[in-house]
Amino acid sequence: MNQAQVQNVATAGPRQRPSVGTWVMVLLWLAGMVAAMAGITRYSFVPGRAGAIPAHWPAASGITLAANQPTLILFAHPHCPCTQASIGELARLMANCQGKISAQVWFVKPVGTAADWTNTDLWASAARIPDVTVHCDEAGAEARRFEAVTSGQTVLYNQSGELLFHGGITIARGHFGDNPGAIAVKALVNHQLTDQIQTPVFGCSLLDEECRPDKGGGTTWKP
Repeated sequence: MNQAQVQNVATAGPRQRPSVGTWVMVLLWLAGMVAAMAGITRYSFVPGRAGAIPAHWPAASGITLAANQPTLILFAHPHCPCTQASIGELARLMANCQGKISAQVWFVKPVGTAADWTNTDLWASAARIPDVTVHCDEAGAEARRFEAVTSGQTVLYNQSGELLFHGGITIARGHFGDNPGAIAVKALVNHQLTDQIQTPVFGCSLLDEECRPDKGGGTTWKP
């Protein structure tokens, strides 16, 4: 070390330690991050409101009930980020039940929204699923008939129009993977016994024009 370096070290003095205020700020930041993550996790497992799904196929419905196999309908909000997982699980379900189920996705279009309001990535994803037809539910007319209030609501009826299953086919908001709803539908389609005939639905309110986390699955529309 040369003389200039020795002088620099000597004049630099001892290294300053973080102040108490700095440590307090760091601890507050960490606490905020933990609280935010806990809130997100908790919200993911909060289901939306469940409607009183009719036990028999609504006579006023314009949806065709399949005559030779069960009919599955998934009601969806075209802007709900949580519903991407429901569409993904529907794709897996259809792959496992080829030729055994008639499936439709109905995207709700609230009154007063633009003509292309339902033209979203969710619609495109649903339309790509083999053997699934996609429809626009103007003013939520069909959702009202089936009393579906939360995006991702799935109903399964047999050929006689009797309700076999209703609920969600995801384990939480936006979460992919095995879940009781999809397992139950698969079992019913394959004529297997199951005790699971209803599951929670994780998604936004179907007739909210905006999907926001503070909606909590939506409680603004009461059919």
